[in-house]
Amino acid sequence: MPDEPTLGEVVRRLEAVHQDLKEDFRDVAGRLDGKVSMERYQLEQQAALERERLAAERIKAIEDAREREAKEKQDAEQKLADRRAADRRLVFTALIAPVLMLLLTLYLTSQGAGT
Repeated sequence: MPDEPTLGEVVRRLEAVHQDLKEDFRDVAGRLDGKVSMERYQLEQQAALERERLAAERIKAIEDAREREAKEKQDAEQKLADRRAADRRLVFTALIAPVLMLLLTLYLTSQGAGT
């Protein structure tokens, strides 16, 4: 029976195994404590999706505002161009046309067409 361990050696081996198991359970407990629960994960995912949705809405609102500003600017430029065209017509009809009529009248008078 010399190959069989003594009772003291069996106890020492069991204590070593017991100590190893304690360390392993502490490691597993530490790893489990570091894990996030599924409920918390889902809540964080929902919060992230909500933040993303809000950011997309803000971006869309900013883009819409810029498009409106660009359209208003184009409309203002078009109104200004129309006003300038109207001013040119007014200048022609108010100033140039009467001067041309006067010159034509003077020319015709000098040619003797009026008598």
